[in-house]
Amino acid sequence: MDWLELTVRTHPDAVESVSELLNRYTGEGVAIEEPIELINEGQEYRVLQGQPVLVHGYLPLDGKEEAITQQIAEGLWHFSSLGEHFVGEMQKRVVKEDEWANAWKDYYHVTHIGQRLVIRPSWREYTPKEQEVVLTLDPGMAFGTGLHPTTRMCLEQVEQRVKSGMHVLDVGTGSGILALAAAKLGAESVYAIDNSSVAVESASENAALNDLSARIKVVLGILDDAEAARLAGRYDLVLANIIAHVIGSIAPQLAQTLAPQGVLVVSGIIEARLHDALDPLLAAGLEQIDKVMIEDWMALILRKRG
Repeated sequence: MDWLELTVRTHPDAVESVSELLNRYTGEGVAIEEPIELINEGQEYRVLQGQPVLVHGYLPLDGKEEAITQQIAEGLWHFSSLGEHFVGEMQKRVVKEDEWANAWKDYYHVTHIGQRLVIRPSWREYTPKEQEVVLTLDPGMAFGTGLHPTTRMCLEQVEQRVKSGMHVLDVGTGSGILALAAAKLGAESVYAIDNSSVAVESASENAALNDLSARIKVVLGILDDAEAARLAGRYDLVLANIIAHVIGSIAPQLAQTLAPQGVLVVSGIIEARLHDALDPLLAAGLEQIDKVMIEDWMALILRKRG
């Protein structure tokens, strides 16, 4: 089967919105192509900040693509009303099956985060330097490799806060990238939960790829009252890289899972939606001890009061 590749040139602030729109209609995942400059003979890169980002989505050529493309174009028109610089015109091209299966891989490179963490896509070669901790990741088309600010902030917090022997909870694990980092940095066990079967499969495969299946347990589910009660007080570090209103909706459950001296790191919060997450977390008996920001994205660090 041939595929139709849809590409939208997007302002960095609109990447999330455009990605969600494309993913809603394509159902095959999206690939985000950051503007980068390769360095160190192609082994590393730096992001060219502030420059447009390309978002790619894929539709099967099965007779339905014209109608779906029109729906996407209508959605993009509403975004473009914010300004021509915000969302560009959608480009289209046909790709063959074998090209489609690997096209998205071109957009992922070795990523350095924090002081020691290195994210290596499974198809890229990389020779680690002394003290570097390498996570081998196969994100599939549905997940990123740590480049997004929300994931980057979480990974930096994991690097700073994980100590040997810790027990870690990762809520909304996605590709499992945060769980991998916690285990590689010394956590004794990581419980990773997601409500998507695609995410559970991806995270499980990535744990196996890094020989961490014995320390990372990946489960399909949600952090509801029953699950929070079962996990109550167990975790030294709890991670939730989701979105603000979802974090707010499970604030009591997140607080319940924390050990007495445990720390909660939540991310996926755009500054304008801060209080959708923060107010319920404070009401759940937590206190904010720190926050970090990249661009308009924010991560909060909290612990139990008293």
